Amino acid sequence: MEPRPISTTPLFSIIIGVYDDWAPLDQCLRSLEQQIDGPSFEVIVVDDGSSKPAPDVIREWSRRLPLTVIRQTHAGIPNARNRGIQLSRGSVLLFVDADSRTQAGCLAALAATIADSPQHDCFQLRLIGDCSGPVGRAEELRLKTFQEHMRQPDGRIRYLNTAGFAIRRTRVTINENLFDPVALRAEDTLLLANLMQHGELPLFVINATVQHAIPLSFMGCVLKDIRSAYLEGRTYDIIASKGVKIRVSNRERLTMLSSMWKTAGQPPIGRSAWFVLVARQTIQRILSFGFGCLPIRPKTQISTNSA
Repeated sequence: MEPRPISTTPLFSIIIGVYDDWAPLDQCLRSLEQQIDGPSFEVIVVDDGSSKPAPDVIREWSRRLPLTVIRQTHAGIPNARNRGIQLSRGSVLLFVDADSRTQAGCLAALAATIADSPQHDCFQLRLIGDCSGPVGRAEELRLKTFQEHMRQPDGRIRYLNTAGFAIRRTRVTINENLFDPVALRAEDTLLLANLMQHGELPLFVINATVQHAIPLSFMGCVLKDIRSAYLEGRTYDIIASKGVKIRVSNRERLTMLSSMWKTAGQPPIGRSAWFVLVARQTIQRILSFGFGCLPIRPKTQISTNSA
């Protein structure tokens, strides 16, 4: 697909790696259309060798958005994001997932924070879940708890999730890999570890909101967890080899579970979301033991002496 011409350099290059994610991507692009009157942006979709090329419903978005869709041989989403970086033109690189949906005023709020925070290079957008179903309510509970628990007094956050993460172009070496192609899962955790080695943490942008709308059922999530367990273990081995230690104390885990239980009592989440979340984490814990990895590793639970 030919890129839609852009007369000036956009503020944001929104990079989305996809692999057979066309249905949720359509909703993601629809949400970006609502940002069209805000800061300038381009959208780069990198198809990581999906079983079928981008359907017409996706290609037609180029009539309404400054959209480029390219296709590569299947090499993993981290590789796809790196390819998108190489093609980008914006001053700020914004990564979202195919199942992400930017909320009203998201880009405007992010642009204002970036302009007011020249001392920061990295920005974590606030993530929320889709509370229309039990899996989405469990995701809302998880995200809300992690973000509250890991936010620092100075406004930074010990959390990085590419469902909504931005970084200044000046912080990125375009011809080098921002995302490690070897880390096929938990690659955002590895990126956070790399930033922390340099004494950096993302600034939390609480008023720039992205909804992470998981399109899977509970059993679909469990199957995905099973497929991901081994690959995540390999990524955490890479983190350990860098001398970055992952610390998940029993006290922290119990504190978060207690906080989740209290939050679950508030609408629209509900107590059932807590049980769904705990069930998934229990399964992940069993799988982690099976692969010889540290159990229940929230993406935020990383520490180095330099951070």
